[in-house]
Amino acid sequence: MRTSILFSLLLLGACAHQNAAAWRGRQPSLKVADVAMQSGAPAMALSVTQEILAKDPANVPALVRQGNALYSLNRTAQAADAYQRALAIEPRDEEALVGLARVRLTDDPGAAERLLRKAVAHDPRNATAQNDLGIACDLQGRHRDAQEAYRRALAASPDLVAAEVNLGLSLALGGRADQGVAMLQPLAAGEGASPRVRQDLAAALVLDGQTDQAERLLGSDLSQAETAEAVMGYAALRP
Repeated sequence: MRTSILFSLLLLGACAHQNAAAWRGRQPSLKVADVAMQSGAPAMALSVTQEILAKDPANVPALVRQGNALYSLNRTAQAADAYQRALAIEPRDEEALVGLARVRLTDDPGAAERLLRKAVAHDPRNATAQNDLGIACDLQGRHRDAQEAYRRALAASPDLVAAEVNLGLSLALGGRADQGVAMLQPLAAGEGASPRVRQDLAAALVLDGQTDQAERLLGSDLSQAETAEAVMGYAALRP
């Protein structure tokens, strides 16, 4: 239960990866899949990749995009299969490694970590992979390792809010709740802040012993019963 609560709080970065641009010039039809994903239409992206793969089953970028679309549709077993097919052809493909790691995070964070370490070994400035590596470490209770990964992600991409939020939560989980609260408060108060970020701040507040403040914050998004359940779950995250 603790792992499921923690996973629900940690934020994943964007699925898109910097290598995507290199493929767009070679395979114009993949642009449609990219735009569909960016527009929140994974079913359309999946349809495009199916058409491409019917003609070219070994097309690694199409396999990766198919995995991304399937993951967005919560068809995780099929997403894993697509990523694995891509890796069978190109074992060092960073997007496929990160994609498969995301599938593994929910049930085997150790396996996810091994995949992500392969990705960052190839490109240490892959901010998305570093952020996800931090999540894998946090899920295994190795908060200091997680914080190092989040900081590497931010060094590579200072605007990656997911890594900043995750770092704040990881600090709280690792026994420095006051620092976590200080980092998360401006992010939760910022314009356009999501309920997810406010929930992360609430978790840090609970870990810092500020339960009343956490309840007030959660009350803006959740019912009284949901708030009570959330606070109880966050309290279970205490070291």
